[in-house]
Amino acid sequence: MQLIKTSLFTIFFFLQFLFAGGQSYELEKRIKNVEKLPDDTLKVNELISISLEYCATDPKESILFGEKAIKLSKEIRFPKGLGYAYKSVGFGYYYLANYSEAVVQFQNSLNVFDSLNFKVGIANILSNLGNTYFNVSENTKAIEFQLQSLKISEELNDSMRIGTALNGIGAAYNNGNPETEDLALEYFLRALTIFNTINYEEGIGTATMNIGEIFMKKNMPDSAISYLDESLKVYSGTRDSTFPLIMLGEIYGEMGDFDQALMYQKRALEIARELEANLEIVQSLLSIAKTKEKQKNYNESIEYYHQAEDLADKIAAIEPLKDVYKGLASLYASRGNYKSAYSYDTMYSSVKDLLYNSDNDKKIQQMFFNNNLEKKQSEIGLLTKDKELQEAVIERQRAINYATAAIGVLLILVIFGALNRYRHARKTNSIIKKERDRSKELLLNILPEETAHELETSGFAKTHLYESVTVLFTDFKGFSSIAANLTPQALVGELNIYFCKFDQIVDKYGLEKIKTIGDAYMCAGGIPVVNNTHPLNAVKAALEMQAYMEKEMLERESRGEKGWELRVGIHTGSIVAGVVGQKKYAYDIWGDTVNVASRMESGGEPGKVNISASTYELIKDKYECEYRGKISAKNIGEVDMYFVGAKVEVTEHDLAITQGA
Repeated sequence: MQLIKTSLFTIFFFLQFLFAGGQSYELEKRIKNVEKLPDDTLKVNELISISLEYCATDPKESILFGEKAIKLSKEIRFPKGLGYAYKSVGFGYYYLANYSEAVVQFQNSLNVFDSLNFKVGIANILSNLGNTYFNVSENTKAIEFQLQSLKISEELNDSMRIGTALNGIGAAYNNGNPETEDLALEYFLRALTIFNTINYEEGIGTATMNIGEIFMKKNMPDSAISYLDESLKVYSGTRDSTFPLIMLGEIYGEMGDFDQALMYQKRALEIARELEANLEIVQSLLSIAKTKEKQKNYNESIEYYHQAEDLADKIAAIEPLKDVYKGLASLYASRGNYKSAYSYDTMYSSVKDLLYNSDNDKKIQQMFFNNNLEKKQSEIGLLTKDKELQEAVIERQRAINYATAAIGVLLILVIFGALNRYRHARKTNSIIKKERDRSKELLLNILPEETAHELETSGFAKTHLYESVTVLFTDFKGFSSIAANLTPQALVGELNIYFCKFDQIVDKYGLEKIKTIGDAYMCAGGIPVVNNTHPLNAVKAALEMQAYMEKEMLERESRGEKGWELRVGIHTGSIVAGVVGQKKYAYDIWGDTVNVASRMESGGEPGKVNISASTYELIKDKYECEYRGKISAKNIGEVDMYFVGAKVEVTEHDLAITQGA
């Protein structure tokens, strides 16, 4: 949960100061009366003030009133009003999330203030540009504009604006980049020093919250608690107070002080409910659920998770839903309710996919922002300070404002439409089937199809006894010496090549891969579907593995490299098979048959297939075998061993006897 606050809380400061006299009437009366005012500077100020009133609630109306202020400012030659009018239109586009158009309008305002050498306005607009670039994750540009604002603010000795710029720089450094957290912390601390000096409470609350969050991520709980307590004093009882309360609860929960953790988290929930702040309600419920889970109070944890789920689903809060689904899947699995665990794990996978796509959409939006901005700059000469060209820019800009606004609105509608479609679509049968099919495909990578189906339908998978199964083991000769001469990355890469080939061979002969352990590979035939061909299938697979290794050996030797040598062991007998674990399912097999197969492998030789007497009896009519003597196996005693040789040639005489029989 990203809680870093930027400098947006000061965006309106100078506008409010300049136009404070126009804010005393109710908005509807002011809208009716503004048209009756004479065309002078007071009317411009009132139009801008109304534009600002609409910014957050109806950005399109905000833009319309701002554009009226632009037109009137030009007619009566009121340059400062023109600069602020551009700025108010910029705010409208900002709240529409049309950031490229917001940059254009802010830049228009900056050009006007530059021409007037109005330093206060310049510093303010530079900060607003920094905030806009921050919102599209263009952190370098955001820092560049905030630094320019900081420089001018220092020249003006404007402490509040200095602190605002420092906070904005810190936010950009902390915008999803852990490597620059220390720089972010440095700027937040500098901002806090300024805000403390001028006793600016809003700034103190924001800076201390940002600092507290960084210390929390650095696992420095005492420092984090100290700063978050300061933030809480400023924000007490407000919507913003839920953020430090939730973070304090998380810190105390990690420290094992669950009573203190729940006290903070329930305060956050109470405040959020009083203010009807739905997203903050969801975050508070989620934090309580996690603390209850740490307490091992699983029933209450599940209850809070479900409350968070219902509201998050209602408001389409996708990021919290991901945490809810993950938490419920884990809890239900730990309690043996595999059916519910599977269901929530499926939804968790779907939300992760959606968030991945949202991240891609954000990158696309960022590219759209940059390309659109470059186009606008080239079309209208955005950075020129020539006054005559500036007037031409103003006229031409109005012609494209509505089209760009429509694109921005359309983009917002598409985004919200997609979220709403997700919220409702997952309740339909077709989407549920698609999600289950996708999750089933992933599940089949770790479980046999029959076992996965059993788990899906009944919520658990029984263990099964199989009377006749053939187990195949492989490992590489001298693996330790091989590993000593390769980097870890190269070693894993080599193993992956061989094991992927073994996977193909195993699939070809209808065997079931069980697992890999280091350089060892284990598979089995005759499970989970019983068949009579598993001994022969296992031997064929083993011979093909050795043939592949021999081919690889020759290719390596031709390049002057040392080849890898493989031992293979096979044994046939009874085993027990099933799913183990509650959180990460794993299909495994147990029994003396597994141990004997392992002894066959360790007692074999590179390039050979070593089989037990029980396997030999089942394949001796198909392959010539060489008796090798006995080997001791735990719990079994001595077991006869055979090397598999060439296929048995079937003569016409043998075939005739067989057919006659």
